Amino acid sequence: MNWFEITNAAEVPSPALLLHGERIEANLREMLRIAGGPARLRPHIKTHKLPQLVQRQVELGITKFKCATIAEGEMAATNGADDILLAYQPVGPHAQRFIDLIAKYPLRRFSCLADDPAAVCALANARLGLPISEPVEIFLDLDVGQHRTGILPGPKAVELAKLISSLPDVKFAGLHAYDGHIHDHNLAERAAQCDAAFGPVLELKHDLEAVGIPVPTIVAGGSPTFAIHAQRDEPGLELSPGTTVFWDAGYAKKLPDLDFLPAAVLLTRVVSKPTANRLCLDLGHKAVASEMPQPRVLFLNLPDATPVMHSEEHLVVETPHADDFAVGDVLYALPWHVCPTVALHEEVFLVENGHVRERWQVTARRRRLDI
Repeated sequence: MNWFEITNAAEVPSPALLLHGERIEANLREMLRIAGGPARLRPHIKTHKLPQLVQRQVELGITKFKCATIAEGEMAATNGADDILLAYQPVGPHAQRFIDLIAKYPLRRFSCLADDPAAVCALANARLGLPISEPVEIFLDLDVGQHRTGILPGPKAVELAKLISSLPDVKFAGLHAYDGHIHDHNLAERAAQCDAAFGPVLELKHDLEAVGIPVPTIVAGGSPTFAIHAQRDEPGLELSPGTTVFWDAGYAKKLPDLDFLPAAVLLTRVVSKPTANRLCLDLGHKAVASEMPQPRVLFLNLPDATPVMHSEEHLVVETPHADDFAVGDVLYALPWHVCPTVALHEEVFLVENGHVRERWQVTARRRRLDI
């Protein structure tokens, strides 16, 4: 039996997302090995959104986490995480929700990102009158080349750090430098780009310290670059990989130097055979991330399948081996991008020793839990 196959597929409704427990454990151990232990790790939970995996990482000694939503932060806080960074700038009603989250879990340490003076002031104002003993901790979000969020390292960043440090209800926690635009196939080129992007961050740290603003922590990198950052001898540096817990077909192809195992597999079935060389599968947009061009999955037991049509509930592929499959037969596929794929599934199926043992609710795929 191949590693991705399960013995009780007949009991699993499709489309389904299978999580292979042994491979997840191997990936967590590899994350710890690269980081040199749990102290420098701040893994991102937006990939899995699962209480069980937060709990397992806590068992392995990881105490700090990064999240993308307040719901993810709430899930982490209720499952043993001690230190949670909301890697987002709370705006609108989310500023008050974030303060409410801090108030609900006084024994946890929370922080968030900011790159705008108005957002900083809104957080400070939201804290007023609430039973929070400590100021709200804010990391300065830096744009190190992705141009998605953040402020460029330089004079404006220094001024924003000064503003944060001057307000009584917020506290400057450090710098956040996500280099998600760097994912070159060649390790030497990736490392060179990573170093070039990180240089201005260190310069900004020096500039801040020169004006009396300590920089206790720098949160840097994502899955493609965290192994590069792990080699730095920089005090207070934290590493925040996310996809490494599951890996996916996209990163497996782009980043061959990283020794992680694909651990999340889509189970799909043939629902129709419209022509002699076509199979229609129940793997539509609602079951697999579809924000990128095809191929959006890599079929493990039908590698020559070519996608020709994709809609909400269907994926049509062409293959010269269509006659080998009957309606109802199972195919296994790796998602090209696993993070948004997980968010499409209300539940996942834990596989151990080739057998589905448990169903887990994907708790933090919801936008709101209690807060």
